[in-house]
Amino acid sequence: MGAVTITEEITSPIPAQRLFKALILDADVIIPKIAPQAIKNIETIEGDGGPGTIKQMNFAEGSHFKYVKHRIDALDKEKLTYAYTLIEGDALKDKIESISYEIKFEPSPDGGTVGKNVSTYHTKPGVEVKEEEIKAGKEQAAGIFKAVEAYLLANPDAYV
Repeated sequence: MGAVTITEEITSPIPAQRLFKALILDADVIIPKIAPQAIKNIETIEGDGGPGTIKQMNFAEGSHFKYVKHRIDALDKEKLTYAYTLIEGDALKDKIESISYEIKFEPSPDGGTVGKNVSTYHTKPGVEVKEEEIKAGKEQAAGIFKAVEAYLLANPDAYV
C-alpha cells in the first residue's frame, strides 16, 4: 500500500474557536443546512462523537457519490485539532483504501484563522492516484468550507 500526502493551509477572517465549533463540532447540523445541494445528511453510526465514532455522510441526489463513512481518530477542543479517516464509500473508488485527515485551526494575528490540513491518501497495492483525481475532492471540500465561512459572516451571532 502506497501513500500520497498533501498539506494545505487556508485562512479565514472567522475567529479560530468559532470556525472550529461550526465546521468541526457541529458539522452534522450546519453542513446539510447550508449545502443541501451537496450533502443530504450526516448521521452517527456508532459512538458518542469522540474518538472511535463512525459517521456517515450521505450526498445529495444527483451527486457523483452516494456516501462516505469516516472514523474520528482524535478531537481536541482546546487545541482546536481534529483527525479523522475516510474508511468506506464510493468516493474512495477502487484505488484508495482510506484517506486520513489531520486538521488544526490557529488564531491569526488579525483575529481570524489559519487552518492546516494534512491529507494522506492510502492507496491499494499497485495503484497510483493522480493529482487530478485528488483535486476534485479537494474542490468540493473547499466549497463546503467557503459556504460555512459565508454563513458565519452573514450570521455574526452564530457559534460565538
